[in-house]
Amino acid sequence: MHDLTQRLRDRYGYAMTVLRGLVKTDFKMRYQGSFLGVAWSVLKPLMLFCVMYVVFAKFMRMTDGTPTYPVVLLLGISSWQFVTETVGIGLRSIVDRGDLLRKVHFPNYIVVVSASVGSLISLGINYLVVLVFALFARVQFTWRVLWLPLNVLELYVIALALALILATFYVYYRDVLHIWEVLQQIIFYAMPIIYPLSFITEKHPEYSAVANLELLNPIAQTIQDIRHNFIAPATQPTIWNTFHSPWAKAFPFVVTLVLLWFGVYVFRRNSRKFAEVM
Repeated sequence: MHDLTQRLRDRYGYAMTVLRGLVKTDFKMRYQGSFLGVAWSVLKPLMLFCVMYVVFAKFMRMTDGTPTYPVVLLLGISSWQFVTETVGIGLRSIVDRGDLLRKVHFPNYIVVVSASVGSLISLGINYLVVLVFALFARVQFTWRVLWLPLNVLELYVIALALALILATFYVYYRDVLHIWEVLQQIIFYAMPIIYPLSFITEKHPEYSAVANLELLNPIAQTIQDIRHNFIAPATQPTIWNTFHSPWAKAFPFVVTLVLLWFGVYVFRRNSRKFAEVM
């Protein structure tokens, strides 16, 4: 056991030291110069939540009618904010750290991972805020909250895989950033984040099949699982209680694993050329 620990330390010790240093630097630099600093990691999803809640829940009546819906909405927005932040910062990380990569020798993937870990810290802070709101809303927590770490891990894997893929392409094609900015807006409104699935299935039953298919999107599936297990197991449909086919239930996880494999493969295949291209 000691020999195994020593081998792991010899192989990954330097990489972990660099990773810790980059995470600290990235997290400090993220809000450097702003008056509120780290508080913006909470304020941004809260401000978006206020706008979305007033527009979609109050004026357009896109709500499931339960007292927990505001907390469910905040939880969904915070989770989606983590994905966009991880991918947005991650895809630029190699180019932004180009000078460092040319001067210091360390595995290039650490730059992307450090960006994702910084976003993961922000997500943890946001979930603490969601927890406070949930307590005020008198949410009845269940044993399903124990599944939350696995749900967050899946969401992290999805975001990291996308960041690795787009970071690789961004080194060669700067248009990737603009494409992602448009694409993330399409994904956001195409998923049940600001509107509950029950709104579609009850108000527009002719689109029930389309609403159910949204759960096959691994991002939507994960966010719904997080909502279901954390806040509202009685009102949040998931892939587990919507589909009976084991193949349908396994589909988002297979897509997630394929995304991760493809991201690692593409990144490793091109990482040695990054310094030359930049």
